[in-house]
Amino acid sequence: MAKGKVDALLGIVFGDEGKGKVVDCFTPKYDIVARFAGGPNAGHTIIFEGKKFVLRSIPSGIFDEGKVNIIGNGCVIAPDLFMAEAKELEVAGYDLKSRLHISKRAHLILPTHRVLDRAYEAAKGKNKVGTTGKGIGPTYSEKAARTSLRVGDILENFSEKYAALKSRHEQILKDLHYTDYDITEEERLWLEGVEYMKSFPLTDTEIELHKALKAGKSVLAEGAQGTMLDIDHGTYPFVSSSSTCSGGVCTGLGVAPNAIGEIFGIFKAYSTRVGSGPFPVELFDETGDKIREIGNEYGAVTGRNRRCGWVDLVALKYAIALNGVTQLIMMKSDVLDTFDTIKACVAYKKDGVVTEDMPYDTEGWEAVYEELPGWKTDLTGLTSPDQFPKAFQNYIDYLEKALETPITIVSVGPDRAQTISRA
Repeated sequence: MAKGKVDALLGIVFGDEGKGKVVDCFTPKYDIVARFAGGPNAGHTIIFEGKKFVLRSIPSGIFDEGKVNIIGNGCVIAPDLFMAEAKELEVAGYDLKSRLHISKRAHLILPTHRVLDRAYEAAKGKNKVGTTGKGIGPTYSEKAARTSLRVGDILENFSEKYAALKSRHEQILKDLHYTDYDITEEERLWLEGVEYMKSFPLTDTEIELHKALKAGKSVLAEGAQGTMLDIDHGTYPFVSSSSTCSGGVCTGLGVAPNAIGEIFGIFKAYSTRVGSGPFPVELFDETGDKIREIGNEYGAVTGRNRRCGWVDLVALKYAIALNGVTQLIMMKSDVLDTFDTIKACVAYKKDGVVTEDMPYDTEGWEAVYEELPGWKTDLTGLTSPDQFPKAFQNYIDYLEKALETPITIVSVGPDRAQTISRA
């Protein structure tokens, strides 16, 4: 039997592209869906049959009862938030314990990690990163410092381990003069969440995946955030705390590079960003406001306004090269239905210098645009590429030529049915 492959679905700009919807659509083709990075700052929204779900830590393949879903070792988990998310799905009728496996090597977000997150942000003054305050950065920091707790730790002598790390955090907070907090109720729910997690299969998921691949099974790796938020290759320091690129699939799931098959890069027909940091294509005018309102560009987890702009070919080319993207998926095309003209950023300029390559630091760079005619057509009811208006097809052709990568799927609305294959 031929060995199985791991296909990856990655956000390739600043996240919030609609990965959850596409994973949900792709799941029937795969045996296993696995999250490889990130924590409960991710908000993967899925809409079908009039129901809406926002998944934060749980993979988006969870709605298919015949599939195994894995939270991999590269993820960080907050037991209380995981419990709330899982119980909501259980109330909706989904049997999670039969289909969700959690890596014993994934790291735990403590209540005091969340306090540390707020304290560190407060200490930055005007230079705030704009984190979600979920404790993700401090947890990844301690992972690197080798002082963190992992899921496997809850199975033996956990009370002692937890007390020791909590005490260490409290001392750090005292040193930061950040003492006005109360985690009593939060901690109670958190410890309840720890007990709840014990009812799930806590496994060596990398070994599970090795055996599955050897048996010829297929795996879809679900990314979180986006390439421009990667800890190494993103707009540092305004980035996430994990490896969001295709290399993160290997480290975050424990699979070898030669196990990787297709790499799907998902992006919007325009650009958005949440939080602080440089964003050369950001629109501060009525056009930006219009994109935000039509696209409902507010964070699924935080509710924060997303900063909006035209599509950024500089960022997309960079991300495609970093990830080895083989197919592109364009989301929310319908948001641009009413615009007379559509713009695409083809280069950045600063102090008389123009570049088509991603700079080390994008602060202060301005976008250079090319303009295309809008399609002025409602795309939401279309079901086939043959129905695309000529101007929209021209936009797709323009992007494919510029990015040298095929756009094989186009989304024209939030429902899973509004997904059109061009393959």
